[in-house]
Amino acid sequence: MRFATAEARRGWQDLVATVRNAMTDTWDFLTRTPLTTTPTNYRLRGELGVIVRGGATYERWQHKPTLRGGARVWLFVEGRTVWLEQVHASHPNETK
Repeated sequence: MRFATAEARRGWQDLVATVRNAMTDTWDFLTRTPLTTTPTNYRLRGELGVIVRGGATYERWQHKPTLRGGARVWLFVEGRTVWLEQVHASHPNETK
């Protein structure tokens, strides 16, 4: 896994500080099965479901570190690399 932005890195660090166990599970899940659809990991829809980076188009996924919490991790996969694009400590306004 890699961070696509400095903001994503900071967001990840903030979540690790507050929900460490959930973020350990998130790391394990995303390094093994990032494109598996589950109740807490799924592709975003509509305009949010696509990201263009470096001239290439990728599917954007959302992972919820906890089933009840508002934290969200937005990611895309390029080959064998999982890019963490955005990490939100609370539910992002774009998906409300």
